[in-house]
Amino acid sequence: MQRGQGFRGFVNYIRRNPAFGGGLLLLLLLLLFSTVAGFFIPKDGAYPLATMPKQAPSEEYPFGTDSVGRDLLPTLIYGTQMTLSIGMIAGCIGLGVGTVLGFMTGYFGGIFDTIVKFMVDVLMTIPQFLLLIIIASSMPNPEEMSVVQMGLILSIVAWVQPTRAIRAQVMSMRERAFVMMAKLSGMNGMEIIIKELMPNLMPYLAISLAGAVNGGVLGSLGLQTLGIGNLREPSLGMTIYWLRYYNAFLQGYWWWIIEPVIVIAAIFIAFLLLSIGLDEFANPRTRRTV
Repeated sequence: MQRGQGFRGFVNYIRRNPAFGGGLLLLLLLLLFSTVAGFFIPKDGAYPLATMPKQAPSEEYPFGTDSVGRDLLPTLIYGTQMTLSIGMIAGCIGLGVGTVLGFMTGYFGGIFDTIVKFMVDVLMTIPQFLLLIIIASSMPNPEEMSVVQMGLILSIVAWVQPTRAIRAQVMSMRERAFVMMAKLSGMNGMEIIIKELMPNLMPYLAISLAGAVNGGVLGSLGLQTLGIGNLREPSLGMTIYWLRYYNAFLQGYWWWIIEPVIVIAAIFIAFLLLSIGLDEFANPRTRRTV
Protein backbone atom coordinates (compact mmCIF):
# COMPACT_ATOMS: atom_id res chain seq x y z
CA MET A 1 0.00 0.00 0.00
CA GLN A 2 2.79 2.36 0.92
CA ARG A 3 4.62 1.61 -2.34
CA GLY A 4 1.48 2.43 -4.33
CA GLN A 5 1.01 5.65 -2.42
CA GLY A 6 4.64 6.56 -2.97
CA PHE A 7 4.36 5.95 -6.71
CA ARG A 8 1.14 7.97 -6.94
CA GLY A 9 2.77 10.76 -4.98
CA PHE A 10 5.71 10.76 -7.38
CA VAL A 11 3.37 10.89 -10.39
CA ASN A 12 1.38 13.73 -8.82
CA TYR A 13 4.60 15.63 -8.14
CA ILE A 14 5.68 15.27 -11.78
CA ARG A 15 2.29 16.62 -12.84
CA ARG A 16 2.86 19.67 -10.62
CA ASN A 17 6.46 19.99 -11.82
CA PRO A 18 6.45 19.35 -15.61
CA ALA A 19 10.01 20.64 -16.05
CA PHE A 20 11.37 17.94 -13.74
CA GLY A 21 9.22 15.28 -15.40
CA GLY A 22 10.24 16.35 -18.90
CA GLY A 23 13.93 16.46 -18.02
CA LEU A 24 13.77 13.07 -16.29
CA LEU A 25 11.93 11.49 -19.25
CA LEU A 26 14.37 12.95 -21.79
CA LEU A 27 17.37 11.78 -19.76
CA LEU A 28 15.89 8.27 -19.42
CA LEU A 29 15.34 8.13 -23.19
CA LEU A 30 18.97 9.14 -23.76
CA LEU A 31 20.17 6.49 -21.32
CA LEU A 32 18.02 3.84 -22.99
CA PHE A 33 19.29 4.93 -26.41
CA SER A 34 22.91 4.73 -25.26
CA THR A 35 22.65 1.46 -23.30
CA VAL A 36 19.78 -0.81 -24.32
CA ALA A 37 20.25 -0.07 -28.03
CA GLY A 38 23.85 -1.18 -27.66
CA PHE A 39 22.70 -4.75 -27.01
CA PHE A 40 21.22 -4.89 -30.51
CA ILE A 41 23.62 -2.65 -32.48
CA PRO A 42 27.28 -3.81 -32.54
CA LYS A 43 29.97 -1.25 -31.85
CA ASP A 44 32.07 -2.28 -34.84
CA GLY A 45 30.03 -0.04 -37.13
CA ALA A 46 31.13 3.04 -35.18
CA TYR A 47 34.71 2.78 -36.44
CA PRO A 48 36.24 3.78 -39.81
CA LEU A 49 35.92 1.47 -42.83
CA ALA A 50 33.06 -0.43 -41.22
CA THR A 51 30.69 0.16 -44.13
CA MET A 52 30.14 2.14 -47.33
CA PRO A 53 31.01 5.86 -46.87
CA LYS A 54 28.83 8.86 -47.67
CA GLN A 55 25.51 7.02 -47.58
CA ALA A 56 22.39 9.08 -46.90
CA PRO A 57 19.83 7.72 -44.40
CA SER A 58 18.10 4.66 -45.82
CA GLU A 59 16.53 1.40 -44.71
CA GLU A 60 19.97 -0.21 -44.55
CA TYR A 61 21.59 2.79 -42.80
CA PRO A 62 18.85 4.58 -40.82
CA PHE A 63 21.21 7.39 -39.74
CA GLY A 64 23.46 7.31 -42.81
CA THR A 65 27.25 6.99 -42.87
CA ASP A 66 30.12 9.47 -42.84
CA SER A 67 33.09 10.06 -45.15
CA VAL A 68 35.25 7.30 -43.71
CA GLY A 69 32.61 4.59 -43.51
CA ARG A 70 31.28 4.95 -39.99
CA ASP A 71 27.64 3.94 -39.53
CA LEU A 72 26.19 6.93 -37.69
CA LEU A 73 23.59 4.89 -35.77
CA PRO A 74 26.12 2.97 -33.64
CA THR A 75 28.34 6.06 -33.67
CA LEU A 76 25.63 8.09 -31.94
CA ILE A 77 24.62 5.23 -29.62
CA TYR A 78 28.11 4.68 -28.26
CA GLY A 79 29.07 8.35 -28.61
CA THR A 80 26.17 9.34 -26.36
CA GLN A 81 27.22 6.66 -23.88
CA MET A 82 30.81 7.88 -23.83
CA THR A 83 29.93 11.57 -23.57
CA LEU A 84 27.46 11.01 -20.72
CA SER A 85 30.04 8.84 -18.95
CA ILE A 86 32.65 11.59 -19.19
CA GLY A 87 30.14 14.11 -17.85
CA MET A 88 29.20 11.83 -14.96
CA ILE A 89 32.82 11.19 -14.00
CA ALA A 90 33.78 14.87 -14.13
CA GLY A 91 30.56 16.04 -12.47
CA CYS A 92 30.58 13.50 -9.63
CA ILE A 93 34.25 14.02 -8.80
CA GLY A 94 33.97 17.80 -9.08
CA LEU A 95 30.85 17.98 -6.93
CA GLY A 96 32.25 15.45 -4.45
CA VAL A 97 35.45 17.44 -3.91
CA GLY A 98 33.52 20.72 -3.91
CA THR A 99 31.06 19.38 -1.33
CA VAL A 100 33.79 18.26 1.06
CA LEU A 101 35.77 21.48 0.70
CA GLY A 102 32.65 23.68 0.81
CA PHE A 103 31.32 22.15 4.01
CA MET A 104 34.71 22.03 5.74
CA THR A 105 35.74 25.57 4.87
CA GLY A 106 32.28 27.07 5.32
CA TYR A 107 31.72 25.59 8.76
CA PHE A 108 35.18 25.50 10.35
CA GLY A 109 36.87 28.48 8.64
CA GLY A 110 40.45 29.13 9.75
CA ILE A 111 43.68 28.77 7.79
CA PHE A 112 42.32 25.92 5.67
CA ASP A 113 39.43 28.12 4.61
CA THR A 114 41.81 30.93 3.69
CA ILE A 115 43.96 28.60 1.55
CA VAL A 116 41.02 27.03 -0.26
CA LYS A 117 39.35 30.40 -0.80
CA PHE A 118 42.59 31.76 -2.29
CA MET A 119 42.87 28.76 -4.66
CA VAL A 120 39.24 29.14 -5.72
CA ASP A 121 39.63 32.88 -6.33
CA VAL A 122 42.76 32.31 -8.42
CA LEU A 123 41.18 29.57 -10.52
CA MET A 124 38.03 31.64 -11.02
CA THR A 125 40.11 34.39 -12.63
CA ILE A 126 41.75 31.97 -15.11
CA PRO A 127 39.75 30.95 -18.21
CA GLN A 128 39.00 27.38 -17.23
CA PHE A 129 38.54 26.06 -20.74
CA LEU A 130 41.95 27.43 -21.74
CA LEU A 131 43.44 25.72 -18.68
CA LEU A 132 41.78 22.44 -19.73
CA ILE A 133 43.21 22.75 -23.23
CA ILE A 134 46.72 23.23 -21.84
CA ILE A 135 46.40 20.31 -19.42
CA ALA A 136 44.78 17.90 -21.89
CA SER A 137 47.18 18.69 -24.73
CA SER A 138 50.15 18.26 -22.35
CA MET A 139 49.14 14.70 -21.46
CA PRO A 140 51.27 11.87 -22.91
CA ASN A 141 49.53 10.36 -25.95
CA PRO A 142 46.41 12.55 -25.86
CA GLU A 143 45.18 10.82 -29.02
CA GLU A 144 44.74 7.64 -26.93
CA MET A 145 42.93 9.30 -24.04
CA SER A 146 40.26 7.10 -22.44
CA VAL A 147 36.84 8.13 -21.14
CA VAL A 148 38.09 7.95 -17.54
CA GLN A 149 41.16 10.05 -18.32
CA MET A 150 39.04 12.71 -20.03
CA GLY A 151 36.67 12.78 -17.06
CA LEU A 152 39.56 13.13 -14.61
CA ILE A 153 41.06 16.01 -16.60
CA LEU A 154 37.73 17.85 -16.62
CA SER A 155 37.33 17.28 -12.87
CA ILE A 156 40.51 19.31 -12.26
CA VAL A 157 38.45 22.50 -12.57
CA ALA A 158 34.97 21.04 -11.93
CA TRP A 159 35.30 21.42 -8.13
CA VAL A 160 35.90 25.17 -8.15
CA GLN A 161 32.36 26.49 -8.65
CA PRO A 162 30.69 23.94 -6.31
CA THR A 163 33.21 24.72 -3.57
CA ARG A 164 32.50 28.43 -3.75
CA ALA A 165 28.72 28.03 -3.88
CA ILE A 166 28.46 25.39 -1.13
CA ARG A 167 30.83 27.35 1.13
CA ALA A 168 28.55 30.37 0.84
CA GLN A 169 25.48 28.26 1.63
CA VAL A 170 27.13 26.69 4.69
CA MET A 171 28.34 30.04 6.02
CA SER A 172 24.76 31.36 5.85
CA MET A 173 23.43 28.30 7.70
CA ARG A 174 26.00 27.81 10.47
CA GLU A 175 24.62 30.68 12.57
CA ARG A 176 21.00 29.54 12.41
CA ALA A 177 19.05 28.37 15.42
CA PHE A 178 19.01 24.66 14.58
CA VAL A 179 22.82 24.64 14.37
CA MET A 180 23.07 26.40 17.73
CA MET A 181 20.73 23.83 19.27
CA ALA A 182 22.83 21.03 17.81
CA LYS A 183 25.95 22.54 19.42
CA LEU A 184 24.17 22.82 22.76
CA SER A 185 23.12 19.17 22.54
CA GLY A 186 26.79 18.17 22.40
CA MET A 187 27.18 17.38 18.72
CA ASN A 188 30.65 18.02 17.30
CA GLY A 189 31.39 19.82 14.05
CA MET A 190 31.41 16.75 11.78
CA GLU A 191 28.15 15.48 13.27
CA ILE A 192 26.52 18.85 12.65
CA ILE A 193 27.72 18.87 9.05
CA ILE A 194 26.53 15.32 8.33
CA LYS A 195 23.29 15.27 10.36
CA GLU A 196 22.12 18.89 10.18
CA LEU A 197 23.67 20.88 7.35
CA MET A 198 23.98 18.26 4.62
CA PRO A 199 20.32 17.07 4.72
CA ASN A 200 19.17 20.67 4.44
CA LEU A 201 21.34 21.19 1.35
CA MET A 202 20.47 17.91 -0.40
CA PRO A 203 18.09 19.57 -2.93
CA TYR A 204 20.77 22.17 -3.70
CA LEU A 205 23.38 19.41 -4.10
CA ALA A 206 21.06 17.62 -6.55
CA ILE A 207 20.79 20.81 -8.61
CA SER A 208 24.56 21.20 -8.45
CA LEU A 209 25.06 17.62 -9.65
CA ALA A 210 22.88 18.22 -12.71
CA GLY A 211 24.85 21.38 -13.47
CA ALA A 212 28.21 19.68 -12.85
CA VAL A 213 27.44 16.76 -15.19
CA ASN A 214 26.20 19.20 -17.81
CA GLY A 215 29.42 21.19 -17.43
CA GLY A 216 31.47 18.00 -17.83
CA VAL A 217 29.61 17.14 -21.02
CA LEU A 218 30.16 20.66 -22.35
CA GLY A 219 33.87 20.55 -21.48
CA SER A 220 34.36 17.20 -23.20
CA LEU A 221 32.59 18.44 -26.33
CA GLY A 222 34.76 21.55 -26.40
CA LEU A 223 38.05 19.66 -26.07
CA GLN A 224 37.14 16.91 -28.50
CA THR A 225 35.79 19.33 -31.11
CA LEU A 226 39.30 20.81 -31.14
CA GLY A 227 40.75 17.33 -31.72
CA ILE A 228 42.00 16.79 -28.16
CA GLY A 229 41.23 13.22 -27.14
CA ASN A 230 40.99 9.79 -28.69
CA LEU A 231 40.44 10.47 -32.38
CA ARG A 232 39.31 6.93 -33.12
CA GLU A 233 36.56 6.61 -30.51
CA PRO A 234 33.03 7.64 -31.58
CA SER A 235 32.29 10.22 -28.88
CA LEU A 236 29.93 13.06 -29.76
CA GLY A 237 32.73 15.62 -29.61
CA MET A 238 34.88 13.60 -32.00
CA THR A 239 31.91 13.18 -34.33
CA ILE A 240 31.70 16.98 -34.49
CA TYR A 241 35.47 17.18 -35.02
CA TRP A 242 35.39 14.79 -37.98
CA LEU A 243 32.43 16.45 -39.67
CA ARG A 244 34.35 19.71 -39.46
CA TYR A 245 37.55 18.03 -40.67
CA TYR A 246 35.86 16.57 -43.77
CA ASN A 247 33.80 19.72 -44.44
CA ALA A 248 30.41 18.06 -44.08
CA PHE A 249 28.81 21.50 -44.34
CA LEU A 250 30.31 22.23 -47.76
CA GLN A 251 29.69 18.74 -49.09
CA GLY A 252 26.05 18.75 -48.05
CA TYR A 253 26.08 15.76 -45.70
CA TRP A 254 23.14 17.13 -43.70
CA TRP A 255 22.52 13.89 -41.78
CA TRP A 256 26.09 13.91 -40.46
CA ILE A 257 25.49 17.42 -39.08
CA ILE A 258 21.92 17.32 -37.82
CA GLU A 259 21.94 13.99 -35.97
CA PRO A 260 24.77 14.62 -33.44
CA VAL A 261 23.52 18.19 -32.92
CA ILE A 262 20.06 16.85 -32.02
CA VAL A 263 21.54 14.40 -29.49
CA ILE A 264 23.76 17.09 -27.95
CA ALA A 265 20.83 19.51 -27.73
CA ALA A 266 18.72 16.77 -26.08
CA ILE A 267 21.42 16.25 -23.42
CA PHE A 268 21.60 19.94 -22.58
CA ILE A 269 17.81 20.35 -22.57
CA ALA A 270 17.43 17.32 -20.28
CA PHE A 271 19.83 18.70 -17.67
CA LEU A 272 18.39 22.20 -18.00
CA LEU A 273 14.86 20.93 -17.32
CA LEU A 274 16.12 18.83 -14.41
CA SER A 275 17.84 21.87 -12.91
CA ILE A 276 14.67 23.96 -13.27
CA GLY A 277 12.55 21.20 -11.74
CA LEU A 278 14.93 20.59 -8.86
CA ASP A 279 15.14 24.32 -8.20
CA GLU A 280 11.37 24.35 -7.76
CA PHE A 281 11.70 21.47 -5.29
CA ALA A 282 14.51 23.18 -3.37
CA ASN A 283 12.95 26.65 -3.27
CA PRO A 284 9.62 26.70 -1.40
CA ARG A 285 8.79 30.14 -2.80
CA THR A 286 8.57 28.73 -6.33
CA ARG A 287 6.94 25.41 -5.41
CA ARG A 288 3.54 24.77 -6.95
CA THR A 289 0.72 23.55 -4.76
CA VAL A 290 -1.76 22.59 -7.49
